[in-house]
Amino acid sequence: MGEETTEKKVKTANIGDVIQISKGIEKGKKGKVVVLRENSVIAEIGKNKKTDEPIKTVVNHKNYKLVK
Repeated sequence: MGEETTEKKVKTANIGDVIQISKGIEKGKKGKVVVLRENSVIAEIGKNKKTDEPIKTVVNHKNYKLVK
């Protein structure tokens, strides 16, 4: 019962949404959601300037805010 109420409070992002990370070493960075998981999202937070590959990070649903 306790899990259900906590899960409803956390507003999850969808693929393509822009999020701002609120905890961890990437705190304050914004990224675009590319993969949605049950407990987290994978967000692209930039590109590697040398190889032009995307830089991605995994963020728990509790550790980001949706950017409007």
